Amino acid sequence: MSAKAAKGTGRAPGKRERLAAAAAQVLHEKGVEQTTLADIARVADVPVGNVYYYFKTKNELVEAAIQAHGSGLEELIGQLDALPAPQDRLKALLAGWVGQRELTARYGCPTGSLASELDKRADGLDVAVAEVMRRLLDWVRVQFAEMGREDSRELAVALVAAYQGISLLTNTLRDPGLMLAEGDRLERWIDSLG
Repeated sequence: MSAKAAKGTGRAPGKRERLAAAAAQVLHEKGVEQTTLADIARVADVPVGNVYYYFKTKNELVEAAIQAHGSGLEELIGQLDALPAPQDRLKALLAGWVGQRELTARYGCPTGSLASELDKRADGLDVAVAEVMRRLLDWVRVQFAEMGREDSRELAVALVAAYQGISLLTNTLRDPGLMLAEGDRLERWIDSLG
């Protein structure tokens, strides 16, 4: 359960949930190699010694962060699926990405940056984060298929690749305006496909 979801139920998130959310945040901001357990504990407001009660290794915390990304994606998909048309859902996805452009300019795409960093390791975490990306691609593919597109898989790859590419450029050049312009272009592209 996300901190936001727990708040809606009147329950404060537990230490494990706070640590997972903090891990996702700190890993995004500092990267896997630069992040320490103490950094995560500080953001979660949990004594560092308590971290080991919930997570025995840093890799377990990274895995929890990946699960937090997956849970966040599922929550977002649930909200987007409530919209009436696939074009509306895809444009709302874009709007969410563009709405995070300042954060992306500072740290890059949360999931994409983590995937890029974990790809250089051989501990299975790369496979776990790839599943989150695959879930996004599958959902986008379904939207294009609902638009009647037989090339839905290729279009899904093009959309997610455009987002990942603009995230990289936005972060590298520290220019959130790039993401805003690309979001506008992608909206027009979606409209042209319907």
